[in-house]
Amino acid sequence: MKRISSILSGMSIAISLAAASPAYAWGPIGHRVSAEIAERNLDGRTRAEVTMILHGETLAELATVPDEMRSDPDKFWQETSPPYHYVTLPKGVDASQLHHPPQGDAITALDHYTKVLRDPAASIDDKKLALAFVVHIVADLHMPLHVGNGTDRGGNDFKVNWFGQPETLHWVWDEGLILHQQLSFSEYSDRLERETTPEQQVKWWVPTPTVWVEESAQLRDSIYPATGPDQGAGTIESPVNLSWDYAYKETPRMEHRLAQSGVRTAAYLQWVFADK
Repeated sequence: MKRISSILSGMSIAISLAAASPAYAWGPIGHRVSAEIAERNLDGRTRAEVTMILHGETLAELATVPDEMRSDPDKFWQETSPPYHYVTLPKGVDASQLHHPPQGDAITALDHYTKVLRDPAASIDDKKLALAFVVHIVADLHMPLHVGNGTDRGGNDFKVNWFGQPETLHWVWDEGLILHQQLSFSEYSDRLERETTPEQQVKWWVPTPTVWVEESAQLRDSIYPATGPDQGAGTIESPVNLSWDYAYKETPRMEHRLAQSGVRTAAYLQWVFADK
């Protein structure tokens, strides 16, 4: 694989989301919000470990790399890494029974890159790539449709009209609800962190991926429009119309998960770099 420093300097950020696959979650603003909140909540030891890897960059800058590099023709980005962004948990199945396919998924990738971060022999370039994936994957697992139900590619096959524009339910949660707020990632980070209470932060401080997956699966099953995929709605022939009512109902739940992902990223990194 190319050195991560060369990858980062030459990466292309012109990614088409028109044909979204289950590899993208939150979009760049959402990932930067999550990473910014995480960086603000790192303790001293963890901050020092992360700073040595970042070399002057920020977590918010690094967090979008696993999506941005999907334009790179390298086999790793085109074939190996796409499954690292999601898991499949059918409705009614407990997260403890999560099946990991041979090509891997977000959980197996998180485990792999956690080991890289803990490996004293790993290069800074390898650790930088690992940190990018860890921060990115924690956020991905908090996006409900990145815990797919195994039937519609994480809502990518569920067609909707979002304020009159043809989109997918996945895109609505990936970017639509966030873009609707018309805030920069720093403005959004400020607001979500300001609204997070100390009690919530303590309660959310859970560095356990299966907990995040279970939460996302439970939320996922309630965010489909009332017509639902089981009734055949959301097809290209009959998309569901979503606008103000859906945005009003679902934006608070989206923001809840986004804020949680930032706190959990800090909690997970603190766990990763703790003395063992």
